[in-house]
Amino acid sequence: MVILGLNAYHGDSSAALIIDGKLVYAIEEERIRRQKHWAGLPVKSIERALAFSGIDIDEVDYIAVSRNPTRRIIKKGLWVLSRGVNRDFLKDRAKNAGRITGIKGSLSNYFGKSVRAKLVFVEHHTAHIYSTYGVSPFEESAILTLDGFGDFASAVLGVGKGNNVKFISEVNFPHSLGLFYTAFTQFLGFPHYGDEYKVMGLSAYGKPAFIKAMEEVIRFDPPYYRMNLRYFMHAMGGVDMTWMDGIPVIGKIYSPYTEKILGKPRNREEEITERHMDIASSIQKRYEDIFFGLLQFLHKKTGIDNLSLAGGCIQNSLANGKILMNSPFRHVYIPPAAHDAGTAIGAGMYVWLNLIKGRRSFVMESPYTGDHFTESEIEMALKKHKLKYRKLDKNNITKKAVDILSRGEILGWFQGRTEFGPRALGNRSILVDPRRQEMKDILNRRIKKREGFRPFAPSVPEEYASDWFNIDHKSPFMERVFPVRKEKAHLIPAVVHVDGTARVQTVNKEINPLYHKLLVEFGKKTGVPVLLNTSFNENEPIVNTPEDAINCFLRTGMDALIIENFLVEA
Repeated sequence: MVILGLNAYHGDSSAALIIDGKLVYAIEEERIRRQKHWAGLPVKSIERALAFSGIDIDEVDYIAVSRNPTRRIIKKGLWVLSRGVNRDFLKDRAKNAGRITGIKGSLSNYFGKSVRAKLVFVEHHTAHIYSTYGVSPFEESAILTLDGFGDFASAVLGVGKGNNVKFISEVNFPHSLGLFYTAFTQFLGFPHYGDEYKVMGLSAYGKPAFIKAMEEVIRFDPPYYRMNLRYFMHAMGGVDMTWMDGIPVIGKIYSPYTEKILGKPRNREEEITERHMDIASSIQKRYEDIFFGLLQFLHKKTGIDNLSLAGGCIQNSLANGKILMNSPFRHVYIPPAAHDAGTAIGAGMYVWLNLIKGRRSFVMESPYTGDHFTESEIEMALKKHKLKYRKLDKNNITKKAVDILSRGEILGWFQGRTEFGPRALGNRSILVDPRRQEMKDILNRRIKKREGFRPFAPSVPEEYASDWFNIDHKSPFMERVFPVRKEKAHLIPAVVHVDGTARVQTVNKEINPLYHKLLVEFGKKTGVPVLLNTSFNENEPIVNTPEDAINCFLRTGMDALIIENFLVEA
């Protein structure tokens, strides 16, 4: 049974191929198009998925799309009738829904042949649910999905047992914890789609001096939160949104009334002040108060110690790292792509588990689901750019990498299959020695060109993680922030944030043996089995192909590139 899962005509468009209940390929369209968060119909991702698996489009049995335009249709209609939403906004929403329902025709036109697959529309939060619980190790689990909006809902609390999921409660439009965070991300001068992580990083520099204002802006009565709509534009007549063939754009969400409680919004070029830091801290504090309140309610309702999480808000790694301290849950699963890209997997898994009633056997332990390249393909790319290179013995790849890193040089590291999700996890990474305090500034100056308040993250072998961080469980997808052990922080200053924390990736020997070996060998030479791991990119999507990696290497100040077993030195 061949199932093609899609996140289409939405930010972070993606495709996933599931064969007989096993995920065999998944990639985000942005990696191929080279535009961050690309939105549209992910035909390039579909092509790659089919080519990787040796399958033609007419051999696909189901196409599962992580949207259902008819879901909550009565609630949508009542809202429009009661509020008189902007006509242009409604036309835009109708056009987007039309594209979703017309996907089979669009694919037939693109591939030049009839598409026989049955098209299934999977409600957005249901797709989120099956992107986490459906690929988790749990036989039963409490479930929370939390995002901006999808199919008129912003949160779902549920419980999963076997193949089945039951909704406990949901929060509908216009109330959204995700949109609350996005609105004040814009207020702080970060206007681009996906900029929320900047506020999360900035929050560590401030104190929650504006928490009372935030409590006025969004109120909480478990399991429901309610936005004070005077502070937001989306309920007054809609917010302009662009989801078609490019970078997503969302218009201004916060209203002019916000200035009465927070003062003037920050211009994106304006210097960041203590006030801005305190606003960021207050946003994060209010988010966490509601998030942990939802979790406490959910545990009380279900009595289950396992928790599965998904949705754009679950990219908030700072809150994720505090779950065990702030809720009764004991075991937490967060997939590598908790955001909308992951709904391609979830939609496909919903069809397999719920419609086909397939066996629930696949657990997503590895994020490495994308493209990989042969030696001949890599060598062809190197020759095309007339680069001097040498081929390393495969047994000496990590030894050479350790020599480069221990000299304080910046290494581009390209191995195996592309990661799925927003993090570079050791296959498309830029690596440096975390013992050197100056490496953060050097990386920003020579390569990343990003704000100085944003931290860099560490990778550590799973078995050594608790020696370096206050962590008692795995964090394989760099999805959680943990305190660095005080006695170790001075040894790895380049990855310690101002509040003494780090967003940790624990590396398993079985899942990524080469990267694990590199970390262990670096530890043997230096006494520190930790590397600073940042995404292999320069203000662009993470590199996917050898060509992408070489272009990034040539544009930036990297000292060396190891691409499979080929070495290029600047």
